[in-house]
Amino acid sequence: MGDNYSQLVSRIAEASVLDISEIERRVEAKKAKLSGLVSKEGAAQIVAAELGINFDQERSKISQIVHGMRRVNVIGKILEIFPIREFNKNGREGRVCSFRLGDDSANVRVILWDVHHITLIEQLKIKVEDVIEISNASYRNGEIHLGSFSDLKKSNEELKDVVVQTSYSERKLSDAKPGERFKTRAVIVNVFEPRYFEVCPECGKRVLDGKCVNHGEVIGKKRAILSIVLDDGSENIRSVIFGDEIKKLGLSEEEIFSLELFAGKKNALLGEEKIFSGNLRSNQLYNTIEMNIENIVEINPQELINELESKN
Repeated sequence: MGDNYSQLVSRIAEASVLDISEIERRVEAKKAKLSGLVSKEGAAQIVAAELGINFDQERSKISQIVHGMRRVNVIGKILEIFPIREFNKNGREGRVCSFRLGDDSANVRVILWDVHHITLIEQLKIKVEDVIEISNASYRNGEIHLGSFSDLKKSNEELKDVVVQTSYSERKLSDAKPGERFKTRAVIVNVFEPRYFEVCPECGKRVLDGKCVNHGEVIGKKRAILSIVLDDGSENIRSVIFGDEIKKLGLSEEEIFSLELFAGKKNALLGEEKIFSGNLRSNQLYNTIEMNIENIVEINPQELINELESKN
């Protein structure tokens, strides 16, 4: 969602009627007093609290939401609803639903974990194009998460000029923060074999042992996930690509779903330089941070020339 710290300082300045420079001075003083034990964002949160500013009940624009916020209140229009998925993690089973929400500043993915909220989607009480109000949600990994204490309801407000396209800020891998959507020009330095799974052709849910929880026995559609390592000169990071985005590396359907054909193409991908867009996420299985790649774009040589000329 852009530069978290700058947005947070701007909001504190606006709420306190102090200059941004004064807020930044107080943040640096607080950070120094705590011997650098907190980040700039953390120090800014402390400064806000000392000024009596509480963002918990305040409604935010989507572009104003910053990483780590635990009381997100926002209103937006549902742009797209994704299939409900089953999960079984650490012995805990359940379902999760997600949709993309937009306002006139940005758009974001919203994750529903509560049965009541998911039922609203299933029964079409909340659907695409509806304007909804979200209260008491949290924000992490670039997504708004609603739990059992969160509120989700339709709104009678009208929204205009809703941002449909996902926007990405330019960042080096070393500067990117978890949850921030960004893009970087990077080189592929390692490629791993794709992993395969099957989904139901009707609802898109995972197929296990030839069965879908909704449609029984089905012939599953094969899907792939590919892991690569990117390096943009500042850092390298393991990254994952899902579905049709893999084709943007120059791979055909046959090369993606045949390990033999993929092996013949794998080395050709090494050293390829492209513009990768996505966000950083925590991989709890491996206890690492990885980039979830959402878009891949070829580099335009003329744009590179213009960029080099502008620096001279």
